[in-house]
Amino acid sequence: MANKPTIAISHLGCEKNRIDTEHMLGLLVQAGYSVDADEELADYVIVNTCSFIAEARQESVRTLVELAEANKKIVIAGCMAQHFQEQLLEELPEAVAVVGTSDYHKIVDVIAKVEAGERVKEIAAHPTYIADETVPRYRTTSEGVAYLRVAEGCDYRCAFCIIPHLRGNQRSRTIESIVAEAKELANQGVLELILISQITTNYGLDIYGKPKLAELLRQLGKVDIPWIRVHYAYPTGLTPDVIAAIRETPNVLPYLDLPLQHSHPELLRAMNRPWQGQVNDKIIETIKTALPEAVIRTTFIVGFPGETTEHFQHLQEFVQRHQFDHVGVFSFSAEAGTAAFDLPNQIPQSLMEERQASLMELQQPISLHRNRAEIGKIVDVLVEQQHPRSGQCIGRSTRFAPEVDGLVYLEGEATLGRIIPVRITDADVYDLYGAVATDRKL
Repeated sequence: MANKPTIAISHLGCEKNRIDTEHMLGLLVQAGYSVDADEELADYVIVNTCSFIAEARQESVRTLVELAEANKKIVIAGCMAQHFQEQLLEELPEAVAVVGTSDYHKIVDVIAKVEAGERVKEIAAHPTYIADETVPRYRTTSEGVAYLRVAEGCDYRCAFCIIPHLRGNQRSRTIESIVAEAKELANQGVLELILISQITTNYGLDIYGKPKLAELLRQLGKVDIPWIRVHYAYPTGLTPDVIAAIRETPNVLPYLDLPLQHSHPELLRAMNRPWQGQVNDKIIETIKTALPEAVIRTTFIVGFPGETTEHFQHLQEFVQRHQFDHVGVFSFSAEAGTAAFDLPNQIPQSLMEERQASLMELQQPISLHRNRAEIGKIVDVLVEQQHPRSGQCIGRSTRFAPEVDGLVYLEGEATLGRIIPVRITDADVYDLYGAVATDRKL
């Protein structure tokens, strides 16, 4: 073990990428490698890159260049490696290996080959791998939270999205495999489980012949984890059975992450999401009726080629009408290899940025109103961190997912990694403020 190199991993990108990072860490530790958080002390730095949009690639490139300038031996993994494998090897002599999105489980073998003097390219042309509960994993989230991947890849071909090219077609894990991992995470003390995939409402379609998210949720309801949250729900997949499973399974939170992308039927057709234009309003009203306590997060793309002033006004009215709890807005990014890359009527960057700012400005008072509705309530809060200077504890209520939503700032004594009752006393656009409710026992 003393002769083995020290390895650091720099993680970029989404929660799907994070799970890949955690599996690489687990496999390296199992193989006896020393893993150090300090890149300066490491012999190798594995950079798990993101290539979803131009901004993400720029962050990945900045990280790679900084490490190269520090004369680090770099292993480039993840979406950017899958996307630009030849260019990366050509332009970065410090890159000793590139590892694709379907090949991260070979990381121990890759490091061994590099140590033997080989420059390694380990990238499957068609990604097919998905890790199951038997693959070691070293979690990088806070103690109480874990992401659980139920499927990988996507069978849809949205015109703006490069992900199917980088991650392959959908491949689901079995219900038994997912439940087994959930039980293991519960044994590790996890209190919140976040189900992720590219389209979680399509879970199981490839292996069972029909979506099985409702059945999966009911099975996970038997696992001793207080909070289960669903991310990346495609609106057309929110069937009555799925909504009933959310309503009837006590530990499944009525929190829905619905990446709607737009509201206007013409734009949705251009995005290759034509059926969604017929269900957007209907599904949101269905959710609010069936799940009155539902918290809805969504994301939109502004500046898609051909988006007119009328289309954008339709989107503004849609946001105003539905009063979403949380909204993220992205400017369109033209990605080579996607159908939208060379569409006519591309929107100027300045106009995209103007529309992005305008939509976020419209959403802010809505988010403030939704947050202020919590004032006076006693809510459950998962305590996750402590302010390094003030010592104040910080956590999240069920209305906030990690990283993308707000926080709850607490007054009073609290234990990290516990769910406690908190009386909400104030709110702003993004966050809540409260005091530990000593008059209520969980």
